[in-house]
Amino acid sequence: MKILLFGPNGQVGRELQRSLSLVGEVRSCDRSVVDLEDSDRLRAVIKELQADVVVNAAAYTAVDHAENEPQKAKLVNTDAVAIMAEEVKRQNSLLFHYSTDYVFDGEKTSPYEEVDIRNPINVYGRTKRDSELAVIGSECRFIMFRISWIYSLYGSNFFKKMLSLASEKREIKVIADQIGAPTSAALVADVTAFCLYRLRFDDVSKALVGETYHVAPSGHTSWYDYARFVLTEATKFGIELRVKGDEILPVTTDDYPLTARRPRNSRLNTSKLESRLNIVLPAWEYHLKRHIQQIPLRGYA
Repeated sequence: MKILLFGPNGQVGRELQRSLSLVGEVRSCDRSVVDLEDSDRLRAVIKELQADVVVNAAAYTAVDHAENEPQKAKLVNTDAVAIMAEEVKRQNSLLFHYSTDYVFDGEKTSPYEEVDIRNPINVYGRTKRDSELAVIGSECRFIMFRISWIYSLYGSNFFKKMLSLASEKREIKVIADQIGAPTSAALVADVTAFCLYRLRFDDVSKALVGETYHVAPSGHTSWYDYARFVLTEATKFGIELRVKGDEILPVTTDDYPLTARRPRNSRLNTSKLESRLNIVLPAWEYHLKRHIQQIPLRGYA
């Protein structure tokens, strides 16, 4: 199986380089190979490599900046994905695309299901919604994962930001009225590889294609309790912090205005994926503890 991976240097992309190598021959394309804003070059690369699977882990994810750069966000998150879908359709290969909880408005009081109405409340969310519609409308063979609250030891994320702030500041305030499930990039990458493995060796699993799935660990928490968990666990493993978990101050979304609005509810119902793959996704604390355990050895800068 030949796999073409876009976005190999992002949080999910770095983990995909590891996990996908177990199921096929991976060719990674970062910005030095192709800028996703260059549509002609993007088409040429996909045509040249003739991969069995195109995995798109690339995205414009600067949510606040997107409000001031809507065209740039659209070029990367929507237009480039539409081109990938068109070329995958021509080649009769498979597109693996990642979307986000931000396609929803966050007003639902229970976890979102795949069939719920998309109603994004910021530019980033709208570009990702439009990417979903472009993939589906292309009639290409695809599998789409919606993911949220991603973290890893690489790149920029809330997990690392809390550790950095707690080592530098004397006071930290965190939003307490937005809920979701902290999701390890490694979990997303491993589930992706498992899907491709099943498709390669199990004819029954071909029914996975043409569907959108939610990928998230079980359970949920708020940003505030997420931060408390991270700092409390970090202290247990000997990481020196100025602010401890029980010293974080909770604030509301209204108290902490950002350029782009965020969904208050980012919970994703994963029962469809678990049923189709016959798996049970771990609790959100599981991978987070493992990441914190690695920090004294590997760091988080």
